[in-house]
Amino acid sequence: MDIRTISKALGVSPQIAVDDIPAIAEQGYRAIICNRPDGEGADQPTFDEIEAAAKAAGLEARYIPIVAGKVRDEDAREFGEAMQALPKPALAYCRTGTRSATLWSLSQAETLPLADILATTKTAGYDMAGVVRRIANGGRTPTDTADAAFDVVIVGAGAAGISVAASLRSRKPDLEVAIIDPADIHYYQPGWTMVGGGIFQASDTARTMGSLIPRGVHWIKSAVAAFEPKDDAVILDGCRVVKYKRLVVCPGLKLDWHKVEGLVDTLGKNGVTSNYRYDLAPYTWELVQGMRRGRALFTQPPMPIKCAGAPQKALYLSGDHWFRTGVLKDIDIQFHNAGGVLFGVKDYVPALQRYIDKYGATLNFFNNLVAVDGAAKKAWFDVAKPDTPVERIEVEFDMMHVCPPQCAPDFIRVSPLADASGWVDVDQTTLRHKEFQNIWSLGDVMNAPNAKTAAAARIQAPIVAENLADDIDGRSPRAIYNGYGSCPLTVERGKIVLAEFGYGGVMLPSFPKWLIDGTKPTRAAWLLKERLLPPVYWKGMLRGREWMAKPEKVSAG
Repeated sequence: MDIRTISKALGVSPQIAVDDIPAIAEQGYRAIICNRPDGEGADQPTFDEIEAAAKAAGLEARYIPIVAGKVRDEDAREFGEAMQALPKPALAYCRTGTRSATLWSLSQAETLPLADILATTKTAGYDMAGVVRRIANGGRTPTDTADAAFDVVIVGAGAAGISVAASLRSRKPDLEVAIIDPADIHYYQPGWTMVGGGIFQASDTARTMGSLIPRGVHWIKSAVAAFEPKDDAVILDGCRVVKYKRLVVCPGLKLDWHKVEGLVDTLGKNGVTSNYRYDLAPYTWELVQGMRRGRALFTQPPMPIKCAGAPQKALYLSGDHWFRTGVLKDIDIQFHNAGGVLFGVKDYVPALQRYIDKYGATLNFFNNLVAVDGAAKKAWFDVAKPDTPVERIEVEFDMMHVCPPQCAPDFIRVSPLADASGWVDVDQTTLRHKEFQNIWSLGDVMNAPNAKTAAAARIQAPIVAENLADDIDGRSPRAIYNGYGSCPLTVERGKIVLAEFGYGGVMLPSFPKWLIDGTKPTRAAWLLKERLLPPVYWKGMLRGREWMAKPEKVSAG
């Protein structure tokens, strides 16, 4: 038998034999649902035979036969009713288990989120891509085909999405382009570190979404439920269908606050904060200003995360304030990093280490935050040093800045676009999807091995726009991405170590060394971050002005 758990109430299996039923009963199942019509295969037992053996073993049995490939809406309703009436757990079976998994998925469509249904069945080994539109429609077959159609559809209106829309419109102004995003507000997220350090106001990092969508681009204010790449369709919440000729996927990533036990309940109070949220960055500065003595924890989860330098940027700006106000000697700074190095590109580590030493911070590598009790001012970390058993430690704190665990959004992870880790699967040079040739991706959601930063998206957007334009014109994509990313590490108020690098940690400086030496803290890099990059973002990048971001092209010959 190959029984796969779908939920506490249901297991799904390929065809079972009469001789299997005693073992099924021993495993705790109390009912059997047969979804395979009698006579479908020469070697299958009839339902009457299964029912008789089930009754002998003290199990109930129900016959809901489904013709292969023809699960009707009324079948799903009957299956749901049977699940309500039968004792649990129940085992449903057909030839392979797919019909049973499909019935469960449709029956749960009005109870569970679509992403949860797809994730559950995917884990059990069943692909529900063929019925995703019906699940999104509450388990019923939609009567519509498409509510709208565009030349290019862009999923996500963050830094990547708006930038690629603007860059594409500058190349192909006659294209019908749509951006799908439910958000009302667009945030300049690189500014939140500066908010947490008392340099920017939070309001300076926000604009209304409507004011930023490029002219001529349609804004569909909705969330995406699923993708049907074989039908060139995006399914929105409510089962509306948007068709495309080409698709760009860039919804960012998911901050998984719930992955740390107790964290959600204490964020924004009890001294627990994070610059990874707009509403919490001001609280970081409030805590830093109010702290005179005690222990301050700064955490970094396992990679990948957006802006991998941000957890230590918070540490440096906090340490700098305590240094300038004369209280640093009474503050114990602890950096708990799930990784094994201070920074992933070794050329920048010496400069950063000098500031770790200046602020007297203790580096705790291979430390992953797993739980927080804010009221008790305690945190727990799993310490997983190489070749050593995992040890859980308890650490007391007075203030804690948390960088949350991060992953691809749920609707991406369960989609046909994702790789085994849940990220959109692209060619790292062209940013074109490896399987679906009319799909591209950029920003934090795709799986190229580059740093997930706004600076990376600034370079990627013109590359994707150029390659889309080439594809429309019948040419092979010529623009190539070298993995560029940038991380301005705010080591003190007024100085920054400007880390710029590409694939494999190769340094890719944008400026001559005499102007900005990225391996050293400089005032020039600070002025770039504080004065120049915000207007470059708002007035350049989001408007398709490719300042210092012109795509590099391979030779056509």
